[in-house]
Amino acid sequence: MIDFLLDPWEFAFMQRALLAACLAALVCSVIGVFVVLRGMGFMGDAVAHSSLAGMSVAYFFGGSVFWGAFAWAVPASLAITFISRKAKVKVDTAIGIIFASGFAIGIILMSQVNNYTADLFALLFGNVLAVSWEEVFLVALISGGILLVIIMFYKELLFTTYDATMSAASGIPVRFLQYLLPVLVGVTTVASLRAVGIVLVIALLITPAATAALLARRLPAIMVFSVLVGLISSVAGLYLSFHADLPTGPSIVVVATGIFLAALLFSPSNGLIWQARR
Repeated sequence: MIDFLLDPWEFAFMQRALLAACLAALVCSVIGVFVVLRGMGFMGDAVAHSSLAGMSVAYFFGGSVFWGAFAWAVPASLAITFISRKAKVKVDTAIGIIFASGFAIGIILMSQVNNYTADLFALLFGNVLAVSWEEVFLVALISGGILLVIIMFYKELLFTTYDATMSAASGIPVRFLQYLLPVLVGVTTVASLRAVGIVLVIALLITPAATAALLARRLPAIMVFSVLVGLISSVAGLYLSFHADLPTGPSIVVVATGIFLAALLFSPSNGLIWQARR
């Protein structure tokens, strides 16, 4: 049993993977609470997929894939809010436009690279086992910055999440926060891409927060549960990946989904089994 627990951490690549995955899970779990409570889950998915365009441009010209994704994700998240406000279209319509265009551009660019199928697979599904210490440091820096912004605007984000109209009447800069949160979602997405890839990053944003919403009602408690689920999923997913020789990103997501299903069934307040007994 001791060997089962300690063997993975004898390898430097597993140590780096643990730090990167936990940092990604931490920041995604916190931001994900606001995403879930505001019904913005599709926005995270759109920013993640559309960032393939920036990653592909960087990859095509030999630049940093990470900064390519960053350079695309932030403007894309702002564009979604801008289009929905100025063009008077629904948010989901703006999200669909950004989602489809960015993803299509990325596919077109990657198709011009030799053996692009393997390269595209790596971009879509990530490879946390291949992260360097420099990338771990970069993810830690970005995650710390995002958490600092959340702490600074916690009260405003809390009020606007539950009642935007009353918040505006109280003098809270609602319009500024309408742009700030999508930017935070975009930056969080970029910080997590290396850990789980484009396709699976949405699971880290949504699943821990959705699980926490089944276990608690007040925002601070939801955040705590969300972070716990994200961290447990990351560690357990790494163990599953190492011992069962499975892809790491999908393993993390499968564990997170399993925890959500357990909460859905057995949560004391919202669990389906408890509701059936009542």
